[in-house]
Amino acid sequence: MTILERFARPFVVFVERYYPDPFVFAILLTLVALLMAVGLTSAGPIEAVTAWGDGLPGLLAFIAQLSITLLAAHALAHTDAVQRFLSRLGNVPRTPFQAYSLVCATAAFCHLIAWSLGLVAGALMARQVARSAAERGLHIHYPLLVASAYAGIVVWHMGYSGSAPLFVATPGHAMEADIGLIPVTQTILAWQNIVLALVTIAVISFVCPLMAPARDKTLEAPRAVLEKEPEETIDIPLQPTFAATLDQARVINVALAILLAVYLVYWFGNRGLELNLNIVNWTFLCAGLALARSPVHYVQLISNASRTIGQIILQYPFYAGIMGVMAGTGLGSVISGWFVAISTPQTLPFWAFLCAGVVNMFIPSGGGQWAVQGPIFIEAAKTLDVSARDIVLAISYGDQWTNTIQPFWTIPLLAIAGLTMREIMGYTFVIFFVTFVLFSAGLLFLL
Repeated sequence: MTILERFARPFVVFVERYYPDPFVFAILLTLVALLMAVGLTSAGPIEAVTAWGDGLPGLLAFIAQLSITLLAAHALAHTDAVQRFLSRLGNVPRTPFQAYSLVCATAAFCHLIAWSLGLVAGALMARQVARSAAERGLHIHYPLLVASAYAGIVVWHMGYSGSAPLFVATPGHAMEADIGLIPVTQTILAWQNIVLALVTIAVISFVCPLMAPARDKTLEAPRAVLEKEPEETIDIPLQPTFAATLDQARVINVALAILLAVYLVYWFGNRGLELNLNIVNWTFLCAGLALARSPVHYVQLISNASRTIGQIILQYPFYAGIMGVMAGTGLGSVISGWFVAISTPQTLPFWAFLCAGVVNMFIPSGGGQWAVQGPIFIEAAKTLDVSARDIVLAISYGDQWTNTIQPFWTIPLLAIAGLTMREIMGYTFVIFFVTFVLFSAGLLFLL
């Protein structure tokens, strides 16, 4: 038994026994936020509940965007071309160590493109590697393999779709009068961020295999995972009608993909590297349509993807309610103020990171979290003469860091992987501690 396996074991037991279902987790966080608001701010019970209720619809537009993102990413990942690529990649590992590392690294690099792609591709890679391992007689612990895929989320805010860096780079953003525009060349593309992201991916890809249990304790993937998924088939009439011919005409979905591609080229040509969730969605939609066999094939891919978003649609309004409590009662300002009060010019980014990690447990949304915390820490940065860029990166790192122990984002990944949250999160607790050291060191010594 390795040192890391021993270290992981208590967390595996803790999660199995005491970690509630993600929906129950959201309800408990709601109650904690309301109690904290009443106890730590001037808001009374009615004011706190009102702020919560007013906040419930606050992220409905984002929920729609989020749903389209997951549907389009899932459909893209299940197109024939992407499935062939994942199949070849899944056959690469020759040892259990290589299997865990490959799944972790693949998911992490996909997260740098977009968190939604990372969740879907990571789960699909875990399934494919598990199948290949079973065929070769490799003893792979499937819960750790899926945990390795989820571990990749710890770098998502350092990449192409990072909410806070993109927010402050967008003309007209809410804090432009205070900090101006901070281009992505100073945040996402800064050498410090790139180096820290690559180091983090290398470290977690090395750490995950070291948590593997002894050979006689490994759990293979469920039979439903090991069996190859049936190919998507479309019923075609023996005597095709004109309508059925149109349904099968690939030229139609490709034509729509070309329209989207023209729009995307125009967008980036005129705006440069300006990215938002809508553009991510149209990119995935464009690629999925281009690779689908026909219009009805793409519809079927989207229908199959719908099972990944049910719980997210149910839960996210309650996290929006928590965000309403944080903003409406001043609870977010109180929590942030604790960290600001003990900060110095050298340590402010570190405390902003730590505070962001705490708040992320209540608001698992990069954009929503920045809206609650950003103004407070930017004001502190002005007072202490700290670069606003450093605060943006610090809050970004804190947001991604505690995703490893926040069960909400496991939902779409586990829907594909065929496991429950309790089976993987004990291992991601170890990633939580390891990346705390990495991000803390990066903020204290690199920036």
